[in-house]
Amino acid sequence: MFTLKTVAKSSIQTNLKNGLKSISGSNVASLKRNFATSTTSNQPKSRKDLSESFLDGTSSVYVEDMYSNWLRDPTSVHKSWASFFESADKGAPIGEAYIAQQVSDSMKLLLLVRAYQVRGHEMATLDPLGLQANREPEELNPAKYGFTEADMDRPIQVGDGLISGFLTNNAPQTTLRQILKRLKEVYCGDIGVEYMHIQDREMCDWIREKFETFDHYSFEAKDKIKILERLSWADQFEGFLQLKYRAQKRFGLDGCESLIPGMKAMIDTATDDGVESIVLGMPHRGRLNVLANVVRKPLPAIFNEFNGGVISIEGEYSSTGDVKYHLGTSYDRVTSSGKKVHLSLVANPSHLEAVNPIVEGKVRAKQHYANDSSQKKSLAVQLHGDASVAGQGIVYETLHLSKLDHYSTGGTIHIVVNNQIGFTTNPYCSRSSKYCTDVAKTIDVPVFHVNGDNVEAVVHVCKIAAEWRQKFQRDVFVDIVCYRKHGHNETDQPKFTQPIMYDKIAKQIPIIEKYSQQLVNEKVLTQEQYLQIKNIIHESYEKGYQEGMKYTPKASDWLESRWEGFKSPIQLGHPGKTGIPQDLVQQIGKVLYTEPANFELHSTIKRILKEKKEMFDKKQGFDWATAEALAFGSLLLEGHHVRLSGQDVERGTFSHRHAVLHDQNTDATYTPLKQLGKEFGKPAAEFEPSNSSLSEFAVLGFELGYSLENPNALVMWEAQFGDFSNGAQVIIDQFISSGEQKWMRQSGLTMLLPHGYDGAGPEHSSCRIERYLQLCDGDPNKIPAREEAERKQLQHSNMQVLNCSTPANYFHALRRQVHRDFRKPLVIATPKYLLRYQKSFSKAEEFSTDSFARLYPEAFPEEINSPEKVSRVIFCTGQVYYSLIQARADHKIKDAAIVRVEQLHPFPFDLVQDQLAYYPNAKAIWAQEEPMNMGYWNFVHPYFMSTFKNMNRPFDLTYAGRPSSASPAVASHTLHKLQLDNLLSEALGISKK
Repeated sequence: MFTLKTVAKSSIQTNLKNGLKSISGSNVASLKRNFATSTTSNQPKSRKDLSESFLDGTSSVYVEDMYSNWLRDPTSVHKSWASFFESADKGAPIGEAYIAQQVSDSMKLLLLVRAYQVRGHEMATLDPLGLQANREPEELNPAKYGFTEADMDRPIQVGDGLISGFLTNNAPQTTLRQILKRLKEVYCGDIGVEYMHIQDREMCDWIREKFETFDHYSFEAKDKIKILERLSWADQFEGFLQLKYRAQKRFGLDGCESLIPGMKAMIDTATDDGVESIVLGMPHRGRLNVLANVVRKPLPAIFNEFNGGVISIEGEYSSTGDVKYHLGTSYDRVTSSGKKVHLSLVANPSHLEAVNPIVEGKVRAKQHYANDSSQKKSLAVQLHGDASVAGQGIVYETLHLSKLDHYSTGGTIHIVVNNQIGFTTNPYCSRSSKYCTDVAKTIDVPVFHVNGDNVEAVVHVCKIAAEWRQKFQRDVFVDIVCYRKHGHNETDQPKFTQPIMYDKIAKQIPIIEKYSQQLVNEKVLTQEQYLQIKNIIHESYEKGYQEGMKYTPKASDWLESRWEGFKSPIQLGHPGKTGIPQDLVQQIGKVLYTEPANFELHSTIKRILKEKKEMFDKKQGFDWATAEALAFGSLLLEGHHVRLSGQDVERGTFSHRHAVLHDQNTDATYTPLKQLGKEFGKPAAEFEPSNSSLSEFAVLGFELGYSLENPNALVMWEAQFGDFSNGAQVIIDQFISSGEQKWMRQSGLTMLLPHGYDGAGPEHSSCRIERYLQLCDGDPNKIPAREEAERKQLQHSNMQVLNCSTPANYFHALRRQVHRDFRKPLVIATPKYLLRYQKSFSKAEEFSTDSFARLYPEAFPEEINSPEKVSRVIFCTGQVYYSLIQARADHKIKDAAIVRVEQLHPFPFDLVQDQLAYYPNAKAIWAQEEPMNMGYWNFVHPYFMSTFKNMNRPFDLTYAGRPSSASPAVASHTLHKLQLDNLLSEALGISKK
């Protein structure tokens, strides 16, 4: 029996009736060779050979699908194919089978049309410079299908619906010449459409309708004038800056001015379809133009920055600032149809594409707080460069979030300013694929390539992109192929590396001249009217320039409404109280330990819930997971949204959290903290534990963006293991540690980084806490006044770094993040073995104390000598404390006090000084489990030095810990234990045998 390989099944009868609308995503190309040539074969072929010799890989999908349907119902396929399958199934050689069926011209024409839909974009005239000659794919040649010049005007029957009406005008017959002309207009003009890789038929049909049914994109006279005006604003902005600030870099849009009318048309279209808020992320290129002409940042503000104005907000906020083409802003504007839209451009550094996940997180947060379940009111728009979108892995990591629960934003519009060069590198040297946008194909979305010198085409595809996003809630790419008029910046010499390209660019007629002349020739407006438009625009820029001389930045230029009332670093804030009443502890506990009805729990989970109930009954033995849940629950009841994101956070990497329970029979889920509203009879904010994709860079960036939208929430990212956080180092370095100082953007994002030396080896011991401490901006030489030490230090710092030693202090640390009128990023080195170490557990009463403890003094003073007889005061942090306590007890040491520093930054000068004064005759020791060149030693050393100096006491601080190492930890458990014993002996003064 004739056999073809298994393929996805669909109705070929429908396919034939709908012609080109059929088999979306099958990528059917063309016959591998003419059937006629196969008649020379006089040897019967195997059925497998029949398929492979007859068609190429993509075409075979098309034929195999029809064959499967023919087997079920011979009448379900076109009679010519039915004849072929019948002949082949009876064992006829391929040539004879072909002769028996006599494939119709209409079927061959269908394959030709399909080839244009798949590969026609390769012949599109996309490059305004004409640097690369297009090579016609073989599949687009009619001769491949047996057509000759004599067939060009011969009528071809299409009455059976084999070719869709939008190509044939529903005529029963057409000619090959007519079809080719139409195909080239649609697929090989100034727009190239890639969509046949999409697996959804409805989506492919929609795109075909949008592009194939138009005679050509056309605009009314009033719309053309609007495009011209927008183009003029873009063009003259660059010219004005060049005139006024010739020596300054601006990373101008020159060569892609059509971006501005394209973006504005996209915003108009999206807003008309329900979008109320748009978040933009973009690199340097064209940023100032977008700020001025799309976001509509006031011109005086822009020119003030060029004039060297100090970036401060009404005396409230002061910072070092950043270069003007890194800054963001936020404004409301009215579209051309009179609808209001809020636009915000996210500030970002020179790290191209790093802003992508931050934009997505911010949009997701907007959707959450607006209860926008349809995700049609808030929109993410990402702008890219051609080299960066192809080369930066964060692009894929972010795209990968696009359809995930808890991370989807309902589709992003991506616009690539494709100036065909990356700094000094040509495209063929900076990517391995044909297009810079090929990463888009990994998530099954369309790409619209367009010639940047055809402004109407750019506007057209930008409008379609907005319509697509609103209809399908999927990403879409617009690739504007253009050029870069100047070098990498306006002071650079591009001919060092691209002499041919820049010879072409020097001769290029600017797009504004082309389009204005086009409209004059079309009698849409006169040359005099165009000159009037230019004069009005120039006068507006000149006025903005003059006003910029005396402009004072306003808070609204940077800060959005939800952040009103939050204190800047130079204002004194209030830390707030973090303790909760004991009756509330018990009420939340009941929600945490109660088994859900009609829900089959795993036996281990049942035991955990039973143990949890005992904690609350006995009011002691509270472990870390329970303390964390109490913090979450109390914040939720206060109306604070809580979001925890990261790999496996629902259960917890160390199987300790179990925030989401699973029915063992049905796999249904139950989240105890989501039941708070029912238990308390009042609304609670949403708890959102979110298992993420296996990404650090994108997911941490996403959560940072989420935290920027609303300060009244606890937003956390947990690393699966602390050492994995370095996969997101760009977000940490460029955004989290410096974002407030560079861009005046506060964030309360909390990073949970499992850390602790348990003999697990170098990969899963250290979160590299020393790197976070190195990023802290505290000055060890400046000791604040004692009465305001904690409050001022926290507000003047860029971020906080903690290593808590008790569940209760961890509880207070999390609540403190929300109960203050300012926000700082928080890094917590969270424990691993302490999660189940009972000696670290807390009592119920500790959750009702007022606040977080920056330092814990000696916990068992009754077990050691009186303070003046203590010869050693050991400072440490984190889990090594418990090793020290145990070793002190084992060796019956009485002259050593152990102090825990819970907050490393801002450094608690006042409390450390108190401890040193309390033990006047003791030498100070810093003990850590990390190697000497890692951990805390190099950070704390100068802080201790200043503290001693402030006390007029000779500096005396000794290190006890592992020796310096290139690797974070040893892999041998025996060596690990030996190193631990050594550091304990050094710290406690235990003599070695």
